[in-house]
Amino acid sequence: MTIQVEKIHHVAYRCKDAKETVEWYKKNLNMDFILAFAEDYVPSTKAFDPYMHLFLDAGHGNVLAFFELPTQPEMGRDENTPKWVQHIALKVKDRAALIEAKAHLENNGIDVLGITNHGIFHSIYFFDPNGHRLELAYDDEKAPAKIAMITEEMKHEMLEQWSKTKRAPHHTHFLHADELAQKTDA
Repeated sequence: MTIQVEKIHHVAYRCKDAKETVEWYKKNLNMDFILAFAEDYVPSTKAFDPYMHLFLDAGHGNVLAFFELPTQPEMGRDENTPKWVQHIALKVKDRAALIEAKAHLENNGIDVLGITNHGIFHSIYFFDPNGHRLELAYDDEKAPAKIAMITEEMKHEMLEQWSKTKRAPHHTHFLHADELAQKTDA
């Protein structure tokens, strides 16, 4: 195969209100509004479907984009998928930056879950005004050593086991051992 993906060009989601979305991401995540365009017809399908397409700077050439679609039914979410599954994860420098971001978000009235310890990174979670779940994460200083414990053979074995049983293989439970030691079953 000769195809070689270089990086993600942009990731696009739907928004309820383009202006509110731009303002929210600037205020809460300091993401700059870098580009917008709008059309009455969709270039790829040629269908009449007026839209505003906006692009936000997620740092280091990463772009988060949104579409506002005023003639379409109100946006929703896949009710068969738990809210924690689909999310946008953004990286911050370190623990201090994550703690600062959490305080900033909470001071702006946003409910924040975490800091959650994933073994190789630590995260907080919250929702944007469109209902999209966001994650801010920093890499744990011990991440390279922990990742090195997950061998090529192990990850394929885990995938194969999951494929057959649909039960979590225990190979990497060491990653969340600290976080899940606090777990209480309801």
